[in-house]
Amino acid sequence: HVQLVESGGGSVQAGGSLRLSCAASGIAYSSYCMGWFRQAPGKEREAVGVIRSDGTTEYADSVKGRFTISKDNAKTTLYLQMHSLIPDDTAMYFCAATPSWYPTLSAAEYNYWGQGTQVTVS
Repeated sequence: HVQLVESGGGSVQAGGSLRLSCAASGIAYSSYCMGWFRQAPGKEREAVGVIRSDGTTEYADSVKGRFTISKDNAKTTLYLQMHSLIPDDTAMYFCAATPSWYPTLSAAEYNYWGQGTQVTVS
């Protein structure tokens, strides 16, 4: 049974920082690629970034230079460090997993999803 559980969301003032976590179970974590996505009210889900099994990362233009994705294979946990937050970053943040070897930022490529954690920037 695959489970992805996000945590770390909350409310923060513009310019602040947050770190999200995503605890994974039920998958061969070290061989999976993991992504972060977000969805604001009334908007479509959009990619934040991906970290592939080889450790390479790719980010959406809107977060480049501000957000960093990392993972701890021993803890089977994914992280999203967010700095210089702006109100447009307000959204529900989801982690996702895929066994695809080299996924892009397309949500369609991800098989498993968490329930999300809310980030509000004011």
